[in-house]
Amino acid sequence: MRMRALGTAALATLAFAATACGNSQSASPAAPSASASAPAATTGASSGTLVIWADPSRVKPLKPFADQFGTENGVTVEVKEISKDNQQTFLTASQQGSGPDIMIGAHDWIGNLVQNGAIDPVTLTEEQKAAFSEKAIQAVTFNGQIYGAPYAVENIALIRNTKLAPEAPVTIEDMIDEGKKLKADGKVKEVLCLPVGQKGDAFHVYPIFASGGGALFGTTSTGDPDPKKVLLGAPDSVKAFDKLKALGEKGDGALRTSITNENYIVNFASGKCAYLVSGPWAISEVKKGGITYDITAVPAFKDGKPATPFVGVQSFFVASKGKSKALAQEFVANYVTNKDVAKALYEADPRPPALTAALQEVQATDPDAVKFMDAGKEGMPMPAIPEMAAIWEPFGIAENAVVKGGDAAKAAAAAQKAIDGALKN
Repeated sequence: MRMRALGTAALATLAFAATACGNSQSASPAAPSASASAPAATTGASSGTLVIWADPSRVKPLKPFADQFGTENGVTVEVKEISKDNQQTFLTASQQGSGPDIMIGAHDWIGNLVQNGAIDPVTLTEEQKAAFSEKAIQAVTFNGQIYGAPYAVENIALIRNTKLAPEAPVTIEDMIDEGKKLKADGKVKEVLCLPVGQKGDAFHVYPIFASGGGALFGTTSTGDPDPKKVLLGAPDSVKAFDKLKALGEKGDGALRTSITNENYIVNFASGKCAYLVSGPWAISEVKKGGITYDITAVPAFKDGKPATPFVGVQSFFVASKGKSKALAQEFVANYVTNKDVAKALYEADPRPPALTAALQEVQATDPDAVKFMDAGKEGMPMPAIPEMAAIWEPFGIAENAVVKGGDAAKAAAAAQKAIDGALKN
């Protein structure tokens, strides 16, 4: 797997691109968070050190390819583990000049990172773009420019214990009825394993919320999310929150605040529930538990709208304030877009590859990848607009309130007010 070395023309092109993009940021950088602690500066000079920040699951598989890139290009590549508040840690370090050259993260960071001048567009050829799934390229495109090299596509689905529930439920009502029956018969402890916790979890509950008619934003004339049209307090969203209430602790008991991100997968893997709403990251634990399982789309309510999951795309970003930007562009555009790298990252953390050639090879040996992709084919890329950051906490508070039996209209109105206030709508 020989990669081309950096040439004078490439360096000149990258330098021009960096200059051209540097003046395109319309928003001023946000002040660093006082609570975020950035690692000490490790970035080397542009003459030969490339620093990559990654979360723990990606450090080990990335290391041999980083070393090979370093050998082939005569540079040193450091892969540093960042495991807490990764986006804010990166932003804070970027502001302080102590950040990396490359950051790995979710595509929905893009709007916030661009607004804060933290990342540059990634230069991909038409051939390279065509090598990725259309949804992956859509996700990393912001304001008409590509800001990340995608490597994995992920969405949640319904993972079912086939010993307890042999047939996939057609509707949410079917799933809840079967879960309640299994619980009444003493075969399970929970109707459904979907994390709520004390702060709510908009990501996992969104397919059910969407099927109930709920929405986060209206759309612009081009079909993009419109942050000036927040819809959590709209009548259809109130009805969706009412449906979550009916599934909650004073209703069917399917949604419970005692089910958290820490225990929901473990509960399923130990046979305490027949249905799990989660993503590819759950499968290794499920297999360890010896559960026979199948993967299908999260079902919709009877006569409801589609249960649309969010689609997330894990990506490599080029840091705007990195000290080795030409090396970073080369690594991101011409190295991690390689099939072998994509497969190695998949094997370490089995989320379907964004690179079509890698996905095709993975599908031959891992049917789960196909099933997750099928479950997310109608999914919606997570909004990458920076205003999305204002949604999570108020939505979660509203979800938690209705799951406990609170008034849906009041919870939705409070969420709408908090978000509009944060966005100055």
